[in-house]
Amino acid sequence: RDLTNRAVFTVMRHSGGWAVEHEGAYSDVSGDKEIARAAANRRARAAQEAGQPSQVRVSGEHGYFNPA
Repeated sequence: RDLTNRAVFTVMRHSGGWAVEHEGAYSDVSGDKEIARAAANRRARAAQEAGQPSQVRVSGEHGYFNPA
């Protein structure tokens, strides 16, 4: 299974709140981390349904940190 071309949706701090980052673009900005996470999951699910392997990451969780 080739995951090198997977879509990665990252929930991270942005503009004083949380947002979903994908390929350098931010969307779904919210003051609530869980709302942003749900949006990332919806985007990942849509990508999967379109045949694109995908992954959701959350900055600061599971050893993943946003680069400074």
